[in-house]
Amino acid sequence: MDFSSLGFGYIKAPYRYVCKYKDGQWGEGYLTEDDTIVLSESACVLQYAQTCFEGLKAYRTANDDIVCFRPDLNAARLVSSCKRMVMPPFPEDKFLEAVKTVVMANKDMVPPYGTGGSLYVRPFMIGTDPILPVKPSGEFEFRIFVSPVGPYFKNGIKPLTLRIADYDRAAPHGTGNIKAGLNYAMSLYPTVEAHEEGYDENVYLDPGSRTYIEETGGANILFITKDRKIVTSKSDSILPSITKRSILQVAQERLGLTVEERKINVSEISSFVECGLCGTAAVICPVGKIVDQSHQPVFSADMDKAGEVTMKLYNALLDIQLGRAEAPEGWIFTVGK
Repeated sequence: MDFSSLGFGYIKAPYRYVCKYKDGQWGEGYLTEDDTIVLSESACVLQYAQTCFEGLKAYRTANDDIVCFRPDLNAARLVSSCKRMVMPPFPEDKFLEAVKTVVMANKDMVPPYGTGGSLYVRPFMIGTDPILPVKPSGEFEFRIFVSPVGPYFKNGIKPLTLRIADYDRAAPHGTGNIKAGLNYAMSLYPTVEAHEEGYDENVYLDPGSRTYIEETGGANILFITKDRKIVTSKSDSILPSITKRSILQVAQERLGLTVEERKINVSEISSFVECGLCGTAAVICPVGKIVDQSHQPVFSADMDKAGEVTMKLYNALLDIQLGRAEAPEGWIFTVGK
């Protein structure tokens, strides 16, 4: 495989991990080369979207170890998602072992250090019972597949242009704070519409008052003030991002920056000097412009390059992930060689 030419898309790997839940308990997990799933046409996941998922990466570090970044937090977040979706939580220790098993089985597909690539790891769970009434499934399947991916920014880090959406990403007191597939299904139409209008992504406002900035369709958002303070949205209806949590800690402990999590009124974003989206895929993606529903700019920054603080945060976290800087205790999960 030419790892230097990878994009960010699905490539079938040799092995995936499968574990099934039946009669009130999880069975023994196993590896399989079969990438297909056979379901009844009335399976709960197909009829009522009973599914949740996670996303993380495996990297080769500077000393050629294969590692994952804070997978224990993915395991814990999956438990939260399962509880909300009335699905049996997958044991966290078993989750970590499953990640290790499937990554090592596909270790030849982990891109070499220096290529900018990684092995994307996608754990997910589905309700498999054939049902007709609206009710939870009684049987489930937990799976992990992997795919080698290239750097998210193939041609360098270029600031994005966002629009504030007319749509809501999540309902008040709904499922916005978990990683459920249905949340992403709701974002598909607004995302396609945004792309057709020439924007890279949508910014969603809080579903209650439509006054405060929440997040985008696939990432948390953060802003930076003139005095280099990092301000990020706080809400019960946004996904608790592992990347954002890590960035804020690095900002405080490594870069000496002040961070603040609070409600951010849409009327104040014009006063910020930098903006970024953070998530597993890109770490941090700079934002150059945000427009409102009438396409009028409400935030403007440099459209040619990322801001100084944004780049410092990006490099600091990437150095930790790739083993170029010492990681805080427990952040790096060593899979093998």
